[in-house]
Amino acid sequence: MTNQTTRREFLNDATGIAAATLLGTRAFAMAHPGGDDTIQVALVGCGGRGSGAAINALSVARGPVRLVAMADVFEDRLKSSYEALTGEVDAGLDVPQERRFIGFDAYKHAMDCLRPGDIVILATPPAFRWVHFTYAIEKGLNVFMEKPVTVDGPSTRRMLELAKKSQEKGLKVGVGLMSRHSRALQELAKRTQDGQLGEITSLHGYRMHGNVASFRSTPRPTNIPELEYQIRRFHSFLWASGGCFNDFYIHVIDHLCWMKGSWPVKAMGIGGRHFRYGANGVPWIDQNFDSYGIEYEFADGTVMRFDGRTMDGADNRFMSYMQGTKGAAIVSANSDCGLPSKIFSKRDMSPGSLVWTSQVAEREQNPYQNEWEDLIGAVRDGKDYNEVERGARASLVCNMGRMSAHTGRTITLDEMLNCKHEFAPGVADLAPGSEAPVRADADGLYPWPKPGMVTDREY
Repeated sequence: MTNQTTRREFLNDATGIAAATLLGTRAFAMAHPGGDDTIQVALVGCGGRGSGAAINALSVARGPVRLVAMADVFEDRLKSSYEALTGEVDAGLDVPQERRFIGFDAYKHAMDCLRPGDIVILATPPAFRWVHFTYAIEKGLNVFMEKPVTVDGPSTRRMLELAKKSQEKGLKVGVGLMSRHSRALQELAKRTQDGQLGEITSLHGYRMHGNVASFRSTPRPTNIPELEYQIRRFHSFLWASGGCFNDFYIHVIDHLCWMKGSWPVKAMGIGGRHFRYGANGVPWIDQNFDSYGIEYEFADGTVMRFDGRTMDGADNRFMSYMQGTKGAAIVSANSDCGLPSKIFSKRDMSPGSLVWTSQVAEREQNPYQNEWEDLIGAVRDGKDYNEVERGARASLVCNMGRMSAHTGRTITLDEMLNCKHEFAPGVADLAPGSEAPVRADADGLYPWPKPGMVTDREY
């Protein structure tokens, strides 16, 4: 993986690797009774993430898998996704016009096309995750959901309850924290747990780069309804995504917690808005900070530091490492889980102290594909497989760090989990013409965090 590699940059290689093994793999358990071993998939949320996940699903070695329904709030997004999929995975694509659904209730229609035991991909902005997951559980569907899975305390509590219900039903659920499916990081985690680094003394993560995705937004055009604008620009709004903090930083924060083997119990963060206007003088209206610096602390006093920055022209750094009493390790060499991972016998990580470098077979170098191979394998083999609780707790840790920076206070994990401020309490009832969960003022600006001034909520 190269610096800032994304799911889509893996697609061509992943499809080719899967195709090479597909014909030789036919010894698998039945996914459904009655002799039909095709796993049907519905895609809910047709942006880049959802489209990428659909291609990964249709590229698994242990097929057959077929995409039979698609749903999105926006017709143009569904159309562009379908056209992209048509060029990539024609063999597994079976979505006629009558199974392409548009609207806030489209997710129900798409899931209604599936049988119990099939898989639905949930890839809308995370504010809707618990709503869609609730219906998937009712329908008895296995699920792949993108990260993050919660945006605040109330949605985290709700998702943890849903995790229990899905486990009770025996549903297989994957969460798109693909670092956990990096074969290099899996080996590093095992070596760390076996004591090769001794006691972990500190962990460090960085994601610093320029303006990406919908991190920055200018005032809403008058011809676009406010709710539609916020959903389309979801990275800019805390209610929709948890902001850039949750959406951009969760992978590095999650895989460092994995290396430590626990979740931090409190966070102290700083951050700020350095730029309020673009070069043309037009204001930025989003709710994000330009930079974040979070000191997480674990129950044993170990500290994990994370630095995030989204600024054009500043130095880029996107990687993670950790130090222990017996040495140090590069966790991700670049991006969210970039190869190779390394262990050094000295804390200065000098070349002469290198003792291990990860070696991963070419067919398993794509963690986005790995997570689908693992999920489909669990479905076909009837194995327990449910990542929801872990995904909710990783999201909670992100919420905690973000809230600390946004309020200027130390926030504990329990305080974050029990926080009463719900960003979008009416999200399940949103429909065309609904009032948006956050409203612009007369100047078209949205409320942003004010550390030290507003301390019991983020805005």
